[in-house]
Amino acid sequence: MPYQSKERLTLASHFLEPTNSTHRQYEALRAYYVEGLSSGEVADRFGYRPGSFRVLAHQFRQDPERAFFLASQRETKPHSKRQRLRDRVVALRKQNLSVQDISRSLTYDGQPLSPATVSTILQEEGFARLPRRLDEERPEGTRPTIADAADVEQLDLSPRTMHTSFGGLFLFLPLLIEADLTEVVRRAHLPGSKRVPADAAVRSLLALKLFGKARHTDLMSHVLDEGLALFAGLNVIPKRSFLTEYSCRIAPSCYPKWMRLWFDAVSQKRLKWGTSFDLDFHTIPFHGEDPLIEKHYISKRSRRQKGILAFLARDSERQVFCYANADLRKDQQSDEIVQFVKFWKRRTGQLPEELVFDSRLTTHAKLNWLNRQGIRFITLRTRSAKILEELVAAPASAWRRI
Repeated sequence: MPYQSKERLTLASHFLEPTNSTHRQYEALRAYYVEGLSSGEVADRFGYRPGSFRVLAHQFRQDPERAFFLASQRETKPHSKRQRLRDRVVALRKQNLSVQDISRSLTYDGQPLSPATVSTILQEEGFARLPRRLDEERPEGTRPTIADAADVEQLDLSPRTMHTSFGGLFLFLPLLIEADLTEVVRRAHLPGSKRVPADAAVRSLLALKLFGKARHTDLMSHVLDEGLALFAGLNVIPKRSFLTEYSCRIAPSCYPKWMRLWFDAVSQKRLKWGTSFDLDFHTIPFHGEDPLIEKHYISKRSRRQKGILAFLARDSERQVFCYANADLRKDQQSDEIVQFVKFWKRRTGQLPEELVFDSRLTTHAKLNWLNRQGIRFITLRTRSAKILEELVAAPASAWRRI
């Protein structure tokens, strides 16, 4: 008797739990017309929206002789292409191929399928994830070439011909040799290692800037370029992780000394300096937990958040940075423009002729100081409609040509 009750309950579930759309419609309409439930109760029980169920009841009243327990056209429509693709995924997995390998193989066959879709199909088919394999355990195929580790002792200077995408960098070598970059780096006490000396690390970073690479992540597609490695003085260029972390190894006290020594070395080559400078603050976002980091405004995100405030001065004619200070606090912001003027006077023997900066860069007291020094400046501010109207209404006699 208990066995019959269990069997009866199992078979009853086939009637109580609809398996397709028409069966569900039948049970819902039966509960509404036979059991006398309200339309809201029926919709809640069988997963319909109240409005959708009322439409279903209206359609049934229009055609009460309709057939039930038939699969819908969508459910009976053959999916031969989809099924063949699924069978192909299963067959490739039985060859011990990973999700990425299967996706790549299907792409080569003209049937592209993303790794996420392949993973979903394998889960539905009951396949478990493959354990992590060694390179020699993976199926044969095209694999990326692994570059050697950067090591100055492995540098090959024997005469040979090479192809490089960075040939323009070697135009800067005469200037670097005349400025004795290696000696400047040594006197500034920049960090280095036995494999990657400090001057090689600096040349690696300098190469990216000279060639216009904005991010260290862009380097990985050029790690096998012999010309780039030769400019740095290494067998291969250091990888992204080394270049990204290098600045963290430099002590803050090294930066002023490095900037002063490099400025002196370049000045001896009688290079012409610009007369107009663009000044601005830049906030470097900080995402750690240090409670001593202050909040500063980040224009790109239009909000204030924790960050390191840096002051930058750029030569507006040659588009190069000639001064920087990232050791600032809020109470020092307004005085930084004075520090730049004193720095430029000390290094070049003359005051900057023109400064261009935002109106919030400093205070009126510092602007008055610039006036007394005879330094021309232009402040930038929001051009509101009121200011534009006042400028248009000003007579010609109010303007003075400079």
